[in-house]
Amino acid sequence: MESEHPDRPTGAAPVVHLRGAVALLGRFPALAGVDLDVDRRRIVLLRGPNGAGKTTLLRTLAGLVPVTEGEAVVLGVDLVRDRRAVRHRVGLLAHATGLYDDLTVADNVQFWARAAKADMADADAAMARLGLDGRLRNVAVGRLSTGQRRRTSLACLIARRPELWLLDEPHAGLDQDGRNLVDQLVRDATAAGATVILSSHELDRSLELADEVVTITGGVAHREPGPIPRPAAPRETPAAAPAPDGARSSDTPTEAAS
Repeated sequence: MESEHPDRPTGAAPVVHLRGAVALLGRFPALAGVDLDVDRRRIVLLRGPNGAGKTTLLRTLAGLVPVTEGEAVVLGVDLVRDRRAVRHRVGLLAHATGLYDDLTVADNVQFWARAAKADMADADAAMARLGLDGRLRNVAVGRLSTGQRRRTSLACLIARRPELWLLDEPHAGLDQDGRNLVDQLVRDATAAGATVILSSHELDRSLELADEVVTITGGVAHREPGPIPRPAAPRETPAAAPAPDGARSSDTPTEAAS
């Protein structure tokens, strides 16, 4: 997929540059010749059906899946030659949390910060941003709720201060406040100079974030031309009449502290 980027500064290299990139899962080409350029400070939404190759693309850009054919350069690192060299510069939020259940929240966040050679102050700031700086910092991850685990994974990512964020269903497992926080974290990251590539089935929310949309089908990427189709604003509905005295509204479950 060849594309032009008229807004790219002269001489500036893209953060992601793929040409004919092939990645295999066993003998199956999960990526079947991907062409893709992503510039710095952009938010790119990957969409497509399950099994199309979105997760494999994110894992490939993180240096976790080898590129067997074609060109693949991320942050100036040739993934074909040395994919490990890019790992400390990217942050991947995957379906699997990558957390150690027997360690506390603080231990996990500090571990991943050290792996990226970040300061412990970055780990503390990340926990505070995700609402994990109180009693939860000393709780073993194995005792956390789904939402709290997701917040811990996000704290591990931002503590690393990655130049490239790779987010696979970042809103999953979070309540409304958590989802809103993810959106703000993404916007803050690009404002600070990072680049974000995310995959999400929550299209209304993700389309509001994205600068570009790339559809993955059959292991091939297609950049969608033209303006992004933003979701329509919700129509206002009349306020409900107050319930009679003593009546209870139905309870809706929410994720604790997420």
